[in-house]
Amino acid sequence: MQPVLEMYAPDGFDLWPVAETESFGFLPLSGDLSPAEVGTAVMRIAGCNDIDPDPDPDPDPDPDPDPGADGDRLPRPAGALDSFLHGLLTFDNLFAAGGLRVTDHSTGATFLPGCCDGLEDWRDWHQLVDDDDGGLFGFGHDPVSPVAERCGDTIRLTVNADQSGSPVIELSVTELRHLLAGAERDLADFLVLATDWAFRHLPGRSAPVTAALARVLGLPAPATPPEP
Repeated sequence: MQPVLEMYAPDGFDLWPVAETESFGFLPLSGDLSPAEVGTAVMRIAGCNDIDPDPDPDPDPDPDPDPGADGDRLPRPAGALDSFLHGLLTFDNLFAAGGLRVTDHSTGATFLPGCCDGLEDWRDWHQLVDDDDGGLFGFGHDPVSPVAERCGDTIRLTVNADQSGSPVIELSVTELRHLLAGAERDLADFLVLATDWAFRHLPGRSAPVTAALARVLGLPAPATPPEP
C-alpha cells in the first residue's frame, strides 16, 4: 500500500524546481523522494487547491461565518508565487488528487484511487478495520469504479466494480491494519522531507506551507526551523 498523488505533466511550471512526470500517472509519497520530486508533489497539492475565491459571495451571509470559508477569502495576491499558493494557504478543506494504491505482487492486480478519491481522506480506510459490521467504500464511477468492502474478517478490493470479472485483491483485517500503518509512516516521512524542502525553496513561507501540507495529509505539523 502506497499513498500516491495523481499527477499531470508540469509543462511551463517555473516557480521552483520540479521533476518530469507523466499526466495521469501516480507519484508515491515517502521519505525516498528526491528534492525535485518533493517539489513536484508540493506543486500538485497546491495546484489542486489553486481556485479563485468566490467572486459572488452569498447576499445573505451567515452572521457568524466559518473562518476561512470561501466567501471570506481574500483576493489572490499579485505575485505569481503567492497567487499560486493562495488556495493552499487559505482553504479550510484542502484536496489532493490521489489516495492509496494497493498492489498484489502475487497476481499483479493493482487497486488505484478513483476519480472521487482524495489523499486527504486516506484515514477513512480505518473504518474498514474498526467497523466489525462491515462497510463499503466507492472511490469512483464509470468507467472505473474501485470499491473496498469488508466481509467478516476479509477485506475485498475490487479494481473496477463496473467490469465483469474485475481483478480482486483480498486481505485480512490485520493485514490492512499493518498496511495502513506503513502508509502513515510513508506520509510522515514525506512530510519531514517537505518541511526541509519548503525551508530551502520557499523562504518566508515555509511554516504556513508545511502546516497546510500537514493538514491535507492529516498529520501533525513537524517543527520548522526559524525563518530567516
